[in-house]
Amino acid sequence: MTLKQLLAVGHGNASETTLSEAFRRFSDCLPRASRNRAQRGTAAFLDPKRQRKTCERTKPPLRQVATTTERNFWEIKLANRPKPFWYPYHTLRNLGVLEQLLTSAALDFLQLCRGPCGKIADIGAADGDLAFLLEQMGLSVDLIDNEPTNFNRLEGARILKEALHSNVTIRTVDLDSQFTLSGEKYDAIFLLGVLYHLKNPFFVLEKLAATARYCFLSTRIARQTDNGQQISQGPIAYLLGPQECNNDSTNFWIFSEEGLKRLINRTGWSLLSYLTIGATANSTPADPERDERAFCLLRSEIVPMVTASPNPVPAHKDTAKTMISWNTGTANPGKVYVSIDGQQELLFATSRQGSAPANWIRPGRTYEFRLYDSDHTRLLDKVAVATVTQ
Repeated sequence: MTLKQLLAVGHGNASETTLSEAFRRFSDCLPRASRNRAQRGTAAFLDPKRQRKTCERTKPPLRQVATTTERNFWEIKLANRPKPFWYPYHTLRNLGVLEQLLTSAALDFLQLCRGPCGKIADIGAADGDLAFLLEQMGLSVDLIDNEPTNFNRLEGARILKEALHSNVTIRTVDLDSQFTLSGEKYDAIFLLGVLYHLKNPFFVLEKLAATARYCFLSTRIARQTDNGQQISQGPIAYLLGPQECNNDSTNFWIFSEEGLKRLINRTGWSLLSYLTIGATANSTPADPERDERAFCLLRSEIVPMVTASPNPVPAHKDTAKTMISWNTGTANPGKVYVSIDGQQELLFATSRQGSAPANWIRPGRTYEFRLYDSDHTRLLDKVAVATVTQ
């Protein structure tokens, strides 16, 4: 008997069955050895701290984590509401693509998300699958969407939050208004499949560049119009008609590849890595059979930041190298210092922004690079550099 069948037995409304009760009844139908395994797995799933320790120890690929989590979340969803109630697209499958972006940029996912701000945001979150998965990986998450235009008015996200005993904060924000995020600062934001639903994508990206250190962005792009006119080489945006794309009047701007890259540059971001999937040869703005998606990893040029890549540094017997990059986020110069093993700071670089190699990283030692203002009185950002343990 499946978990779904058990949820329906003896209940006119499956939503009345709690998740823990469903798992208990499910495990009672198993042989003892299998029951013990199921109970251990269930406890890990329901306990974010245990799951986080497991993830950090084994570090499976993000796409593998996404597949397992999506299956678990659907068990919960169908126990509460029928399938048509829920957002129909597989949002967690984007994680495999994000993993490729991170590999290309030589960045570690969890390290990027666990920055000095102590929080990340999933914007345009649908049912919140990604937000809740990120929380189970040990991150503090804000789930941000516009309740009136959300697929189920955020009721799905609230159901999942309760079922998972989650601490994710659910916020309703209209990005097409002159919105504010109440002074929040984020280490990373996820803006996946949202940009072409915005009336003013320039304003939104510019606003977010002052709010977040990094951004994972995906949006639909096009290489030609429906009548074959090429647009891929120009910085162009195509404005959709209200029923032209999927009969969805909330679809607005479809950028060419060069148009998207210029938008990114002009709104205060630098493009760290980029890839496209789908109809990459002949994509159009509206045809569902010629849909191309661009995925981008962005770093803010407005938020003061110092970073190291790679970090952690691959261990060597003698010395290893990492590239230190910094930006004060203003027109004013700054100073980068390094402290080795907690000792006195040494001047590493002086300029508003730049990059320089640190090719003297030794295993077993600690290095902290600190970005200050030009007077060396105000700490703007810092990064600890470690070596990979063998």
